Amino acid sequence: MRNLIVAFDDLGRSVLRTVEEMGSILIFFVSVMVWMFRPPLRLRLIFKQMEFVGVKSLFVVVLTGTFTGMVMALQGYYGFRMFSAESMVGSTVALGMTRELGPVLTALMVTARAGSAMAAELGTMKVTEQIDALYVMSANPIKYLIVPRVIAGVLTLPALTIVADFVGILGGYFVGVPVLGINAGAFVNNITMLVGLDDIYNGLVKAAFFGFILSLFGCYKGFTMTGGAEGVGKATTEAVVLSSISILVSDYFLTAIMF
Repeated sequence: MRNLIVAFDDLGRSVLRTVEEMGSILIFFVSVMVWMFRPPLRLRLIFKQMEFVGVKSLFVVVLTGTFTGMVMALQGYYGFRMFSAESMVGSTVALGMTRELGPVLTALMVTARAGSAMAAELGTMKVTEQIDALYVMSANPIKYLIVPRVIAGVLTLPALTIVADFVGILGGYFVGVPVLGINAGAFVNNITMLVGLDDIYNGLVKAAFFGFILSLFGCYKGFTMTGGAEGVGKATTEAVVLSSISILVSDYFLTAIMF
């Protein structure tokens, strides 16, 4: 009986912590949205964060997109070859990259590189009391630290997704045509026929949404961390895990709505 009571007590505490965390995230989200539309717009900070999130993530996005397209072409070829439909490899790669893999993998890579860095940087500022110093100077930390990062995430993820889509399709072409011997005209023609602008636009909308998620959660975990240096590492890990899970879950619902 005692063990049962302890088990229910632990379950109740877990539920309360989860509800409290969700409420804290909601309050943080509202605060960010309120300060985002209040002047002044700090363009210098926004461009600095766009460089950090976008330009410095370019290499890993190009590498990920290229090899994803190459693998899709290779696997698609072996599947379509059974039905003598090898020419469909190009459209499969293009649709897969523009609709799903481009925005999702780009968001996951940027989460691992930039989202974790946001949490670590803000967590370190919290430990060293730099955030408290902003309050003392009558500068709102959310406006000064969080809003530029969130805007940068929303703006740069679609641009990185375009790059990932392009290099993914290009990688699929170089595997499909020179290596596997697929007719180049059929490869390209199927892409132009079956891939529409809606597929590209919807993928970019997904990317912008994912950019908002990873930057919001990365900043939230760093901004609200506790526990000193150990807490910084914990906040960084939690930011990556929470952002990645949220991206994958939201991808399903966005796909169900858009397509």
